[in-house]
Parts: sequence; C-alpha cells; structure tokens
Amino acid sequence: MNDSSDRRILALWRDDPREAPMTIDARIEETRIVSTWDLFGAFALDSDSARPFILRRDGGIDFGRGESWRTNLREATVKVGSEFVIWFNERDSGLYRIVKIAALGAKDDK
Repeated sequence: MNDSSDRRILALWRDDPREAPMTIDARIEETRIVSTWDLFGAFALDSDSARPFILRRDGGIDFGRGESWRTNLREATVKVGSEFVIWFNERDSGLYRIVKIAALGAKDDK
C-alpha cells in the first residue's frame, strides 16, 4: 500500500542550531523520501534572507550560478531526530538534525 504524503522537513545544523536552518519539501513514505524528481528547499542564512536551492536526484544541492553542495538526505531515515550530512566542499561538512516534519500547508496554532 502506498501511504506517501507531501511534507516540509526542517533540519538544524548540530554545531549551531541558530545558523542556516534548512527547509525542504518532499514526498515521504514511512521514513524515506520517495520523490524521484528534483526538490526545492532553502537555507535561512540571516533572519531576513533565504538562500533557495534545488536538491538534485544525485544529492547535489544546486544554488545556481555554478555553486553547489552535496547531501545524503535522500538516503537518510526521515524522522524527527535523524541526522544527515551536508558537504560544503571537499573538506568541510556539517551534520544536520531533523527537528520537524509537517504536512505541506499545515499551520501551527500559536
């Protein structure tokens, strides 16, 4: 049975959760990303600016203009508390932790 749904994933950098939070929209089935297409997301670099990207099928994070990072998010277990890696270049990487998964269009009551 196919029980997939479109979700928004929020992940925080473990070294400094206030810096560069990442959001990405994906179709998830159980605890796996099942989207076979490119995905859209963004890093919040400052309180007022976002850096949008496309997550390619091969794990590339494409910012356009020839700049890209890599991640293993497509292969990771997708649930709150799970971790995945983002490689900023050949030597530097960061460990991100999933802190929230929400249905697209859902709003928190505040």
